[in-house]
Amino acid sequence: MAMTYKARRRWSLVVLLIGLPLYIAAALFVVSLFDRPSLLVEFFVYVGLGMLWIVPLKKVFLGVGQAEPDAGKDTQK
Repeated sequence: MAMTYKARRRWSLVVLLIGLPLYIAAALFVVSLFDRPSLLVEFFVYVGLGMLWIVPLKKVFLGVGQAEPDAGKDTQK
């Protein structure tokens, strides 16, 4: 079942305001469990974790920044 445009907008807002900070805290906690690696390795770990969170949520964010597809031409600016 495909999500409507409004549902995708709402879920993307929930993910960005609640889910992303929780994911960042979890990533920091997991990385802090190990001894601190070199700066370059640590950088690539954080970049990899930063890209990893979007993979399962890609469908939620597709087209959210565009105009609503069901809206008529009179509502567009």
